[in-house]
Parts: sequence; structure tokens; C-alpha cells
Amino acid sequence: MFSQTDFTHMECALALASKGMYTTTPNPRVGCVLVKNGEVIGMGFTQPAGQNHAEVQALKDARSRGKEPRGSTAYVTLEPCSHFGRTPPCAHALIDARVEKVIAAMEDPNPSVSGRGLTMLRDAGIDVRCGLLSNEAHEMNIGFVSRMTRRRPWVRMKVAATLDGRTGLPSGESQWITGVDARADGHAWRARACAILTGIGTVREDDPQLTVRAVDTPRQPQRVLVNNRLDVPLDARILDGAPPWIFHGANVDPARMEALRERGAGLAELTNEHGKVDLPAMLTALADRGINELHVEAGHKLNGSLLRESCVDELLVYLAPSLFGSAPGMFDFAPPETLDARPHLKFHHIDRLGDDLRILARFAETTVASDFR
Repeated sequence: MFSQTDFTHMECALALASKGMYTTTPNPRVGCVLVKNGEVIGMGFTQPAGQNHAEVQALKDARSRGKEPRGSTAYVTLEPCSHFGRTPPCAHALIDARVEKVIAAMEDPNPSVSGRGLTMLRDAGIDVRCGLLSNEAHEMNIGFVSRMTRRRPWVRMKVAATLDGRTGLPSGESQWITGVDARADGHAWRARACAILTGIGTVREDDPQLTVRAVDTPRQPQRVLVNNRLDVPLDARILDGAPPWIFHGANVDPARMEALRERGAGLAELTNEHGKVDLPAMLTALADRGINELHVEAGHKLNGSLLRESCVDELLVYLAPSLFGSAPGMFDFAPPETLDARPHLKFHHIDRLGDDLRILARFAETTVASDFR
């Protein structure tokens, strides 16, 4: 169905899409390549929200080169949109440009599109094919797919630990367990996320900034804090700079609320039946705010709570070649009663970064919250 030339051009489109890794949120990362008579005549990737999508950028690029898009083939990593949002439908732009063929990597999971863009193109007489390098395109936009299909972000939990799974000394000292390469890589994962989440325990112990510093990025992710009692210190560094979003429980001190609002913090009460912050509801609230990928850097208590509530999709674990012995671990949850009841994950990637290992592991589809109780 697809030629080697098709694969080559779609790989180029995916490389273009990756250029929007840090900038397209809440929109998906999309790349487009226009080819005519064997020549690449235009390229583009989705710009920040409210600006041109990849297809329009590629058409604009072709015309700036003095090339006519009519009769060309468009390779695009996601189905062209068919609805009016902040920008007009990309399907209309391709139809108006009289392209001859559109090859898409995958259908758009957005219910407002979901096949309608491809149908619109076919109805206009354009040869449409879909499915080329779909797995790679899905990985590029795993958070967007999650938000569109599950109404929750893709949640990635990052942990740095020793080989015996310890995240710090009993004194609380934890900087630095891993080396420079691993820390820089962790910042790259921060940068691609739409938001970074932590808990009040980490704020009290480490006073983190939760900003991207080790890699270049055109924007900082939104910072999110889980603080049931709303007792975050007013001089905490998480309150500096762009205001964080804070999810809290009921019956908090009104004076604290006013003080935090004066600092610009966005406050949201979400309480479950136990009087704690409702973590699944928080994920829904974050999705409603356009968060595609949520990066978690928290302590073992919040980590354990997120796992118990089935709020984690994958673990990003950096392992240092050292041992701490009887010290705090990565997660705090009750052990399973049997081996068969233990939560199962699948290794997605294992890489070496300097002296450390990076493990990306995803939960098997059978994992449910009860596995952690």
C-alpha cells in the first residue's frame, strides 16, 4: 500500500512534528510535507495555539518558494482537521490548494474530527490513505490521544533512585542521586510536558522550582501542586514566577486562600469521600484545561496515592549504580497479598545515560487500582 518513498517522506513529516514538541500544546504535534513530481516543495509543522497548523504552514512554504501545490501529495502525521477552532479547517486548505493525494499517519482522536477530515478530502476527489507509521505518530501525540479519548492527560511519573530503589537518605538528602546526563534528560522530559505535578511533602523537603533549566525551551510547563490543607509556605519557590495551580481539600483557612490568590495561584477544591484531594477528578480537570502530558515529580506518599488511584500511565525511572539501604523508597502503597496480584508493567525503553540507567515502563492494560490495595 505504501512505497519506500512514502515512508521516507512520512519520516520527514514526523521529524518536522517533533519541532513542535515544546510549543503546540494544547494542540497535537503535527508535521506536513508536500511532494510534487518527486520533489519536496513545502514543509511545515504546527505553530503555537492560535497560529497555523502544519498543513497551512507547508502550503505557505511551497508558495514562498514559488511552487504550485496543485497536484501534489501531502504527507501529514495526523488527519487534517475538519472543524473551525482557533483556525480554519486544514482539510479545506488542502482542498482549495487542489492537492492530488493525502497520506496521513493516523486518524485524529478528537471527536470533532475523527475521520471527518479524511471523508471531506475523499468527497472532494482527493486520493486519501491512512495508517503510514501510525505507531510513531501515536507516540508523538500520546498525551493528546489520551486527552481526547479518556478525558485525562497521559501521566508520566519520574523517579530517580539507587539500585535498591531508594530516593534519598533518611535525613532527607537526595541531591544528587543520578549524574549530569540523567538530570539533563529529566529536564527534557519536563520540557515536553504540558504541566509538572508535585505534592506538599516535596515542596516542604526540597523547595523545588519545578522549572526546565538544563535544556533550552521556548516555554515553561504549567506547575501543579497537590496540597490538601492549603498550607504551602508563602515563600516556597513554586509560588515564584508564573502562578501554579493548586488543588486542595475542603475546610481550608480563608486567609490562606486569599494570601495565595494574591500571589496569583489558581486554587481549585476537589475533595473525595476521604477528605483528600480527588486525584482522578484532578486529572479530568487538567484535561479540561488543555493538559495533554502530565509529568509527576513527587515523593513516595503522593506517588503511592496516584498509583493506588490508577492515575499513572508510565514510569520514568533513573537508576544510579549505588545503594542506600534502609532509606525512603519510590512508592508508598500496601504490598499485594500474592505474586499474581502484583501490578504488572512492560519495559518500553531501557537506555544508559552516563553511569545511570533510564527505564521507561508502562502499565499493562490489566492493571487496576485494586492491585495496589
